[in-house]
Amino acid sequence: MNMLFLQELFNNITQRDALLRRRHPETLTPDHGQLVNACHKLLESDGEASSIALASRALAIYQRLSAAEKSHFFARLTTDFAAEPGPIDAAYLAYQEARDNPSLQRLFEACEPRRQELFRRLNLASDGTYELVKMREDLLGLLREQPELAAIDDDFAHLFGSWFNRGFLMLKRIDWNTPASILEKIIRYEAVHEIQDWDDLRRRLDARDRRCFAFFHPAIGDEPLIFVEVALHKGLPSRIQPILSGESSHTKKAIDEPEDADTAAFFGISNCQTGLRGISFGNFLIKQVVQELSQELPQLKYFVTLSPVPGFAQWLQEQRDDEQLPASMRKSLKGLEISGWHQDKPREEELKAIIRPLAARYLVEEKNRHGLPLNPVARFHLGNGAELHRINWLGDISEKGFKQAAGLMVNYLYVLDDIERNHENYTAKATVACSNEVRDLAKRARKLAKGETTK
Repeated sequence: MNMLFLQELFNNITQRDALLRRRHPETLTPDHGQLVNACHKLLESDGEASSIALASRALAIYQRLSAAEKSHFFARLTTDFAAEPGPIDAAYLAYQEARDNPSLQRLFEACEPRRQELFRRLNLASDGTYELVKMREDLLGLLREQPELAAIDDDFAHLFGSWFNRGFLMLKRIDWNTPASILEKIIRYEAVHEIQDWDDLRRRLDARDRRCFAFFHPAIGDEPLIFVEVALHKGLPSRIQPILSGESSHTKKAIDEPEDADTAAFFGISNCQTGLRGISFGNFLIKQVVQELSQELPQLKYFVTLSPVPGFAQWLQEQRDDEQLPASMRKSLKGLEISGWHQDKPREEELKAIIRPLAARYLVEEKNRHGLPLNPVARFHLGNGAELHRINWLGDISEKGFKQAAGLMVNYLYVLDDIERNHENYTAKATVACSNEVRDLAKRARKLAKGETTK
């Protein structure tokens, strides 16, 4: 009862402060200087109730800043709220002499930027966590032009890594009975295969062969962090259009009841909060969804994705312009420029014989500057311990599918007994776990590049 009383008291203080803020002139046309002053007052506060009110006021000022004023505020964060050299030097000298844990702890404390404590105190406000996530979203939009702000992003990432760790995440199933406010966000946040309207959403949620799960955080309420869409299937799916349209229920791989399925296909994974970029949720989500589905439907044998290959078409364009490739190969690839090429059977077969091997080479052998696969979706699933299992020709014949991947889609297979081994090999050696079929395609690509004939 005492805790409930205190919570109600703090909520009332915050609500009264919100009313005062609406009447306060500084919140109408604020500048970054007013926000900096509010942040200093917050750091100087030593009472919890007053800190809540001050945090709420500071966030209200931030919300009303123009884009330019927000940029100035972030610049002030890098200077006015950095760690101070004097205490760091003193703590370091003390540690050099003592070499003990207390002096090491004082050195850690001295090295921590003051803005980390500022963010912790801002988090006291009602909806403070969500407002800080939105603040980081603003920051991420500035980093390319203002790389000196990267230190602030490091502070956000450090704190968010703790605030959003797996222990705080709540898995919820999303279905047609989920509150409309959340369903509207699912429509808005879907990033892989756009949801056209409410009828489209209902096809994805209400059918007996569909499942959808999302992670939520108690401090953010009904804002999903990430969600995954699942199709129950017989066998591994190779094409996305039947799944999106519901036509898969009329094919030979249709299931009458969920218990008839042997495969759970993850066909869409969408991160919802830009401000949480780099905070890993997807690996936890997939593994927990696998556990949930295994308990509900123990007959399931395969857990597989039907994934896009963003960036492959651009890489393929670079290969078409590479004069080191055989002229015949470059000539064949120019067929991609012809509208409706996939409906011309001879041309489609000619391109298939070239593009599938090149896709295997791209996914298995092409690496970024960190020595990891060039493709971001491949990095995600391989890092989770999946196997690059199959490359599906004309898996996505939508305009977007052709634009980003020449119509290709990929199955990444999650074999429960192999996940940990694959993850460890990927992390330690950047090893790409793949099927023999994909490995053979990559070998064929090397032969094609040398002008050798393949069968």
